[in-house]
Amino acid sequence: MSASLASLWLESRAARLGCAGIVFIISLATYSLTLAPTVTLVDSGELIVAARSLGVAHPPGFPLYVVLAHLATLIPVGSVAVRVNFASALFAALASAMLTLLIAEALLTARAVQTKTDQRAPDRKRRARNAPAAARSKSRASHPSASLIALVACLASGLLFAFSKTLWAYATIAEVYTLNTLLIAGIFLLMFHWRRLVISDVTQPRATRLISKHDRWLNAAAVLFGLGLGVHHVTVGLMLPALAWLVLATEGLAFFRSKRLLRAAIFAFAGLAIYVYLPLAASRSPIMNWGDPRTLQRFWWHITGRQYQVFFTFSSEQMGHQLVEFFKLVGREFGPVFIAAGLLFGVLGAIALFKRDKTTFWFLGLVIACDVIYSTSYEIAEDKDAYYLPAFLAIVIASAFVAEWLLARNSQPGRAPAFVAIVALVLLLAPGLALWSNLRFNNRSRYFIAQDYVENILNAVEPGGMLLTRDWQVYSPMLYVNQIERRRPDVVAIDVNQLRRSWYFDYLRRAYPNTIEQARDKVEPFLEDLKRWEEDPDLYQRDLSLNQQINTRFYDMIRAFVTNHIRGAPTYVTQDVALNRESADAELTKWLSDSYQLVPQGLVFQLSEDRNFVQLGESRLLTRGLADGTLKFEGDDVVKLKVIPVYAQMLYNRGRYLAVQGRHDQAAEAFKRALEIDPGFSAAQQALNESQNATRKSLTGTVP
Repeated sequence: MSASLASLWLESRAARLGCAGIVFIISLATYSLTLAPTVTLVDSGELIVAARSLGVAHPPGFPLYVVLAHLATLIPVGSVAVRVNFASALFAALASAMLTLLIAEALLTARAVQTKTDQRAPDRKRRARNAPAAARSKSRASHPSASLIALVACLASGLLFAFSKTLWAYATIAEVYTLNTLLIAGIFLLMFHWRRLVISDVTQPRATRLISKHDRWLNAAAVLFGLGLGVHHVTVGLMLPALAWLVLATEGLAFFRSKRLLRAAIFAFAGLAIYVYLPLAASRSPIMNWGDPRTLQRFWWHITGRQYQVFFTFSSEQMGHQLVEFFKLVGREFGPVFIAAGLLFGVLGAIALFKRDKTTFWFLGLVIACDVIYSTSYEIAEDKDAYYLPAFLAIVIASAFVAEWLLARNSQPGRAPAFVAIVALVLLLAPGLALWSNLRFNNRSRYFIAQDYVENILNAVEPGGMLLTRDWQVYSPMLYVNQIERRRPDVVAIDVNQLRRSWYFDYLRRAYPNTIEQARDKVEPFLEDLKRWEEDPDLYQRDLSLNQQINTRFYDMIRAFVTNHIRGAPTYVTQDVALNRESADAELTKWLSDSYQLVPQGLVFQLSEDRNFVQLGESRLLTRGLADGTLKFEGDDVVKLKVIPVYAQMLYNRGRYLAVQGRHDQAAEAFKRALEIDPGFSAAQQALNESQNATRKSLTGTVP
């Protein structure tokens, strides 16, 4: 390869697209091999139902995601869950490829900035002082290994992001975050391309007449920005300060005083028009119609996430704790090499980037700062890591400058090509090690946790039974099983938490009309209060009598559901309803335990009016991946926090129920199974010892 051709590698569009194509193919193949084969936990079930029915998902509704995921459900390959899961994989692979192009664009922009700086040197002395550095830079750029530098910097960074723990985790399940990341990367790419073209034209005569012709790239970024707000508007909106800085540093205040700003805003609103989907979808009364955003007021409540605003806290203690958690997430994000060399690479990357392109340095700094400040003030658990994806993306962009800087230092004329190749291979090991490190946690090809969870519960519910739950890890995948796979339509499944939302009653009327009709005398008064509370919740905080009234009507309605249903068919509750006396629904828990015997049947309690011993059914629980070592979970994984404890505790409850009746052999078996699920469950170990001692005493003829 000639030196002139090598120096043009980064400027070649075909070469950049080829590099991105390699990243796309490798990442999509990896995601496909590790794709979840069915529904998963958290919001997966609800999102699949919303996508399949072209409905409305939980706030802010994610209209663009729902539409694109719906298109995926139309592909006649695999189950509906697999189709939507694969859509996430496709978005993530495209995001990684887009990042590869973005990094190439950032490197080209840095070169344009250097050229601009050299051409604006104020005097001959300044030019003479800069000449040796410029000559070295030009020499390195024209050296044949320049192609290798660009190739490795883009490939290594693109693959590092593809194999990062968080992006990969969401690439294998039904979630909105990979599409959101794709759009953010696309916005950044268009903005950097626009900036490079503007910088290049500034060095030419009559620059002011040339610059505006590049606004098509800026306007395209504005459209993507609007569309991005239609996926996850919080994380996309947080990018606005960084984008504004990029424009300000490129063109100054003149842009903000011109009609071009208004034009860009119009394009952004054109993309934002995707939210018109929400009232249109709601008007069809789909099976999933969260928030029912048909009116302007409900539409506004929905897109602003009004029901989630209670999770915001600006406590310094809480934000400090969340900041520590963020650094832990960064530490595990890219594998052991990044942990070992992260601090060094971070410092080197910041220095290299600051020297080459201060605007990009501050741009990435703003991306990280805005993302982290917001996310540390938002107290959620299950998908908190996804909120940091923009920050992780910015970190990878900065790391690309480290890779390019390291290779450039070792690619000077006269340096052995073999040495350069060794350095390149070492850098390419980083994504390889990230792949190896994260594979054990992100391989969901055998992930049947949610499916087994629902199946185990439904197997314990007799035909026509009712199930009350507050556990979203149960209810969300059960929505998919019931509404998409049409299994066990006889079961009346009600989410107690959603009963506090008026839109949910439209769903219940369609799904279980008899249940609602039988309790109409209790449902209607509560709904009257509920709609009033939704209009003005502060009124119920100020007026204690109204607060007591709505709570009384709420529990009267649930009591009616239970008492009406139990006359003709069994009724069941999950553990969080039956035993949690410290929750907001402690009054419900107390009423259930006072009125019925709670009989542990599998993973649920059956409500029995008979206080005598009830024969327990066989407890054949599917526990694939929970304790057999085929799946690995982090300490903050929802499986470890919210699923495994339910299995262990319900097996323990079964053992205690049997032990009270003197059936110590059966009780011991239940305790052993609880310990198989959770070896550190001390209460189960103690109960097991007691049952074994009681069995030994009975065998020796001693009355225990």
